[in-house]
Amino acid sequence: SCVGVFQHGKVEIIANDQGNRTTQSYVSFTETERLIGYAAYYQVAMNPIYIGVDDKCLIGRRFDVSAVQSDLIHWPFDVVS
Repeated sequence: SCVGVFQHGKVEIIANDQGNRTTQSYVSFTETERLIGYAAYYQVAMNPIYIGVDDKCLIGRRFDVSAVQSDLIHWPFDVVS
């Protein structure tokens, strides 16, 4: 994911807090915090069931759509309707 601004006749992609111009589309939850981007990505091996990956493909889709159901088997986390 990235965010840009059109300014002075050109588009500039804004850097995140780590200086990167793109951010991994990951979300992770621990007992004490919520992590996004690369911080969440680095947690995948330690907490796979608390990681949200490919979440964007769920936006605007019903839970019972066949494409959503076929994706569910590939994810290490649970999705509930």
